[in-house]
Amino acid sequence: MFAHAFRFDHARFQDRVRAAVSPHKPRQRWLRFAFGLLGLAILAVLVMFSVVVGAAMIAAGLLLRLWQQRGRPTASHRVHGRGGRVVDGEFRVVDTPRLHDRPPPPVR
Repeated sequence: MFAHAFRFDHARFQDRVRAAVSPHKPRQRWLRFAFGLLGLAILAVLVMFSVVVGAAMIAAGLLLRLWQQRGRPTASHRVHGRGGRVVDGEFRVVDTPRLHDRPPPPVR
């Protein structure tokens, strides 16, 4: 008797646990519809909140970058200004037949 009184029925236990934690839809149509609308509203609020937070982060990054660059000369001042940091170079035109004389690169 003692062994049978405390026997553990695994299948029944799993059914009870599954029934306790699984979500159930309400039987009334209007209540199902209301919960669906509530879920969509919560989803819309979360999406809008994430968009606002993302835009605020981008704006804060741009403002931080502008704040760090204040007082520094811009690129046009550096190239054409007193520093004279102009890049000079020599160029030559390569004929079209020379480009086609090379063998194609090996395929791997």
